[in-house]
Amino acid sequence: MIYKSKIGDIDLAKLTRLYPAAVVEMQGEVAEMSLEWIEMNEDKVNLRGYILVFDFTPPKEEIKDKKVLHFETKDELIQTMTEVAQFFQD
Repeated sequence: MIYKSKIGDIDLAKLTRLYPAAVVEMQGEVAEMSLEWIEMNEDKVNLRGYILVFDFTPPKEEIKDKKVLHFETKDELIQTMTEVAQFFQD
């Protein structure tokens, strides 16, 4: 299961977690927050964009193995999430 992304091929067979997040700036700090959190707090932070994180890190490993796709809009994020979900439908 290879997803062809704008950053290259991503092997979904080795995926341990897949999650979306909003990238925000607050008081000079940049952080990843859940989509639910940003919906409730969007007026309190500077929304920088959205990401979809492909995490390949085995359980209990300290060294993270991730690939991240960046998006300017939530619609772009949702579109890519829909494309990736198709791989898990079959």
